[in-house]
Amino acid sequence: MEYEVVIGLEVHAELSTKTKIYCGCTTEFGGDPNTHCCPICTGMPGALPVLNEKVVEYAVKAGLAVGAQINRNSKQDRKNYFYPDTPRAYQISQFDLPLCINGGFDITLKDGTTKRIGITRIHIEDDAGKLVHDTYTGGTLVDLNRAGVPLIEIVSEPDMRSAEEAVAYVEKLKGILEYIGVSDCKMQEGSLRADVNLSLRPVGQKEFGTRTESKNLNSFRAIEHMINFEIQRQKEILESGGKVIQETRRWDEATGEGYAMRSKEDADDYRYFPEPDLMPIKLSDDYINNIKENLPELPERRKARYIEELKLPEYDAGIITSSKALSDFFEEASKECGNPKAVSNWIMTDIIRIARENDIDYSDLPFSAKRFASLIKLIDSGSISNTIGKKVFEDMISENKEPEEIVKEKGLLQISDESAIKEVVDRVVAANPQSIVDYKAGKDRALGFLVGQCMKELKGKGNPQIINRLIMEYLK
Repeated sequence: MEYEVVIGLEVHAELSTKTKIYCGCTTEFGGDPNTHCCPICTGMPGALPVLNEKVVEYAVKAGLAVGAQINRNSKQDRKNYFYPDTPRAYQISQFDLPLCINGGFDITLKDGTTKRIGITRIHIEDDAGKLVHDTYTGGTLVDLNRAGVPLIEIVSEPDMRSAEEAVAYVEKLKGILEYIGVSDCKMQEGSLRADVNLSLRPVGQKEFGTRTESKNLNSFRAIEHMINFEIQRQKEILESGGKVIQETRRWDEATGEGYAMRSKEDADDYRYFPEPDLMPIKLSDDYINNIKENLPELPERRKARYIEELKLPEYDAGIITSSKALSDFFEEASKECGNPKAVSNWIMTDIIRIARENDIDYSDLPFSAKRFASLIKLIDSGSISNTIGKKVFEDMISENKEPEEIVKEKGLLQISDESAIKEVVDRVVAANPQSIVDYKAGKDRALGFLVGQCMKELKGKGNPQIINRLIMEYLK
């Protein structure tokens, strides 16, 4: 039997506010355990929460950026469940009146096709703490630094049908949140993580199958691997005549396997009721319109601008704008050197490679956009060749120096003295008369051979334009 995969995602994004959602404690990542907390975020009796207005603003901004409708009247609710890192034994979230509803955007797949993915809702809530497991003693400690950090939960419609679609959705959502500045989206720090709801149903069946929820996936690779694993797991269960159990699961990227944590709760199990310590949230049209009018340029618009104004290929523009940090780097470097096409070419090859090889975010590149632009200017001015530029680029990373400094220290300035180059060309041509014959016989590779021999004698520092021109004078 053939099965159709049905996937819906719940993406949690930590908001980039300076303080937590209901108290004045810092949201800064790290710190010694239990040093970024107070009686409110540790759930002490009698401590009353006060809503951080910036959290509402960021949630509304996210909703508008994905085309959602903003509810003028909403409230917060208690979501009751016990877990060791939830000190109050309930979470303050939103149930039936979230801030944002009915949004969505298009994703582009590898084959160039697009698909609309709906967003059911975006609501605000506070994060839980963190359990620290001691593998030596077998005990578990609780760090409440993260408790009370503000989250938005973005709940998609069950519109995705493959791991590729799910990854494309999270990638685009991550980009949108970065562009509007509501979250740093550092997945390695847990600032952006996804819960994947997945089920199978026979092709043609309208009713959904029994779903499982895999929690807290914090990389695109983990999302892809988990989905493919869970599809196969559920398929094997169904084909053997068994039934999929509705449960919450955990993914272990190290072993490449998922495992059950607990049975999956339904909304009724959480016993939602309005949070009695917080007032309802009422938003005016002016408040919403002001946020809407001040939204920054979003990835799709920036991509279109790169294609229309800078004449970048659509693929290149899409890759560059997929990350705000990378796009900002491109903008600054292009402005500094005046050659956006060259910056784009370097990004699509060397810069993306460096980031992947070193597993670093584009915001943490080992050189600034201004320093990189200086390298482009050296190449464009003819001071160094593109080949030498590649070597200087590697040295910029390992030595943390300005490109001009590297070129001067290592004597890499390009030789553009025509008389000096002509002496080398004369020697090379005289030593390789057969290459002249071959070229005139239609063997174009002979020209490349002669140029290569000249560059070899000039130790890679000869101006290639001058070398080509002087050789062509022999070949006419």
